[in-house]
Amino acid sequence: MERNEIKAVIEGLLFVSGDEGIDRKQIAQVLEKESKEIDTYIDELKVSYSSPDRGMTIVEYAGSLQFVTKPDHAKFYERLVETPGHSTLSQAALETLAIIAYKQPITRSEIEEVRGVKTEKPLQTLTAKGLVKEVGRAEGTGRAILYGTTKAFLDHFGLENIKELPPLPDNIQEENVEQEADLFFSKFQESIAAEEE
Repeated sequence: MERNEIKAVIEGLLFVSGDEGIDRKQIAQVLEKESKEIDTYIDELKVSYSSPDRGMTIVEYAGSLQFVTKPDHAKFYERLVETPGHSTLSQAALETLAIIAYKQPITRSEIEEVRGVKTEKPLQTLTAKGLVKEVGRAEGTGRAILYGTTKAFLDHFGLENIKELPPLPDNIQEENVEQEADLFFSKFQESIAAEEE
């Protein structure tokens, strides 16, 4: 692989690793390259992304590299969250919220295991809307972020605490799950719409 292609793969790895990040050793293993060589490419990418004409930057927290938005642009991201077109939640976000509500604290990979699809964007949406938050870190390799619901979530549903959520049925049939999910999602959408009025 050529130099530019290696850097492109590293960019892709940073992107798909999301908020959990990826460490230098993992990148070296994936690319089957020496750590020193990988360090050079990462340093070059960091310089490239530090340019003022880039919307993202690369940071390193506790040995994990991540793509993050630049703090200077935070006011624009806040406006996006506050715009009327972004006030409702997608089906993916609602499914993710339901999983977190019933199984918290839970990691992103555990949510994805239940849903069967990637959950990074729905998690970002829910976090931006203040419905879920980081509640800790999982034990073990990587120390994945644990997610849980917030007081805003409880307020939306008129719950005193999470124990007031309706119980899940013991023998779950697919048709019942869809009906229950639709009821849950419609009530949530109604609560958001009422709040906007």
